[in-house]
Amino acid sequence: MKSDPKKLLKKHDKLVHSDMLKVASHVQRDDGDWIINTLTVEGHDVPFKYKRKKLYKNITGQRVNLTYYPDIEIVAGIEFEVMNVVRIKIS
Repeated sequence: MKSDPKKLLKKHDKLVHSDMLKVASHVQRDDGDWIINTLTVEGHDVPFKYKRKKLYKNITGQRVNLTYYPDIEIVAGIEFEVMNVVRIKIS
């Protein structure tokens, strides 16, 4: 079953969906059982983060559709805004 962004947006009011965003950088790092993926997207100063069980191909330069919600992450006592991705799809 494929996730439909329209259905997700209706169910969860804090979600945001953006189409055709260009990935400026894509970094993957191991975090125990998970691989943390961090994207930077052209035109946005905030990193987009998501988890996967396996390494994924590098998508730097690709256009993607993202469904995400804003969040705050605290690192060394400093608050950083991040976007937690719940759905990503290559455009």
